[in-house]
Amino acid sequence: LLFCFSSGYFIHDSLDIIFNHQSRSSWEYLVHHAMAISAFVSLIITGRFLVAAMLLLLVEVSNIFLTIRMLLKMSNVPSPVLYEANKYINLVMYFAFRLAPQAYLTWYFLRYVEVQGQGAFLAANLLLLDAMILMYFSRLLRSDFFPSLRKGSVGRDVDGEKFLID
Repeated sequence: LLFCFSSGYFIHDSLDIIFNHQSRSSWEYLVHHAMAISAFVSLIITGRFLVAAMLLLLVEVSNIFLTIRMLLKMSNVPSPVLYEANKYINLVMYFAFRLAPQAYLTWYFLRYVEVQGQGAFLAANLLLLDAMILMYFSRLLRSDFFPSLRKGSVGRDVDGEKFLID
């Protein structure tokens, strides 16, 4: 039921992005959501790899601190202490709930899971998610810890995306 609920969330969020005309600026979310939906549907249908999917849902824990970060930036409330505290908590949570579980599952799938059928599909999904998570992590580091490395227009990072700046 958790995977059905999560799939519903990803479908709803994707439709929200599309209907609110945010597809162009949020295409990465749509790709991520499509990958999550396809993986969860395959898990629901086959009943395999459910523990791996549960581990991947830990990623959502770090979203709490990413959302707090975004809200603090959007509110323009002068609270540097709160932002600074969240910045470090966010970094720890990103590592603990995104990078570490993702790295473990990728290693596990590449080492122990058959490279055909659903196992190959899920391993490919994991590798694509690895690339996305590392890209987001580099943006987070650049934005919060190395702002001098950013260039371009105000409100945009080096890649021209506003993902972590907004």
